[in-house]
Amino acid sequence: MFQLTSLNLNGIRSATTKGLESWLASMNPDCICVQELKAQQPDIAGRFEMLAGLPGWFHCAEKKGYSGVGIYSRYAPSDVIVGFGNAEFDAEGRYIEARFDTPQRKLSIISSYFPSGSSGEERQSAKFRFLDAMHRHLMQMKQERDFILCGDINIAHTKQDIKNWRSNQKNSGFTPEERAWMDMLLAEDKTSGGLHDVYRRLEPDATDAGYTWWSNRGQAYANNVGWRIDYHLATPALATLARSSNIYKGEKFSDHAPLTVGYELAL
Repeated sequence: MFQLTSLNLNGIRSATTKGLESWLASMNPDCICVQELKAQQPDIAGRFEMLAGLPGWFHCAEKKGYSGVGIYSRYAPSDVIVGFGNAEFDAEGRYIEARFDTPQRKLSIISSYFPSGSSGEERQSAKFRFLDAMHRHLMQMKQERDFILCGDINIAHTKQDIKNWRSNQKNSGFTPEERAWMDMLLAEDKTSGGLHDVYRRLEPDATDAGYTWWSNRGQAYANNVGWRIDYHLATPALATLARSSNIYKGEKFSDHAPLTVGYELAL
C-alpha cells in the first residue's frame, strides 16, 4: 500500500518543533506533500532537505516567510516540475510536481497551496485568477497523465465540509463561486471536470470527522468548529486505487490536520 500524506505546516520550523517528525516516522508514509513552508532555500539547507528520512524537493515563495510547498518521497522522481507556468502565482511558491514516469505509465504527485481570499477583495480576486489558471492547467494535464493533487485548496466544497455553513456563505472559502469551481472540477464532464475528491469517495457521509482546519480564534479546535479544505484530488484511474483514509488529530502540528490516503499503487 502506497501511503500519501498531505499537510499544511503553517511553517515548517514551527511544525517540526511540535513533534511532526516523530509522528511521520511512526506513520512511515511513502510520500509527504507539504504546504505553507514559510521558508526559503537557505532556511531549508542543512535542516529540512529530509523529513523523517525522506528526501525533499521544494518551491519557495519569493517573499520571505510566505507560502511555499514541498514534496518528500521515498522514491526518486523521474522529474520535478517547479511552478505551473503562471508568473503571478509561481512567484508565490504554490505548486510543485513530482513525476514518476515509466514506459508504461505517466504519473504525477502534486503539492499545491491555493490562495486564501480572507484578507480582502484584492486577494479574493487573486484567488479567482488562480482558480481559473489552475483549472486550465489541470484539464490540460489530465489529457496527458494521471495525477494526485494534494493540498490546502482553501475551499470547503459542501455543507458537509464546514460546521457553520449558514454564516460563512459570503466568506472566502465558502462562496458560491468557489463552490461552483469545485463542482465543475469534480463533475463527470471530462472536458471541464472529471477529477475525484478521494476522501469524499472513501467517506461519503463524513461531516465533522472530515474537518482538516480550525480557526485560531476562540475555541474552534476544542469544539471542532472546523472546515474540510485539505484534499487529495485525483484522476479516475488513481482515485479508484484509494483504499483507506486517515485524518490525524492526536497531536496538533499546525492549524491543519494531516490527511493520509492509502493507495493500491506501486511506484
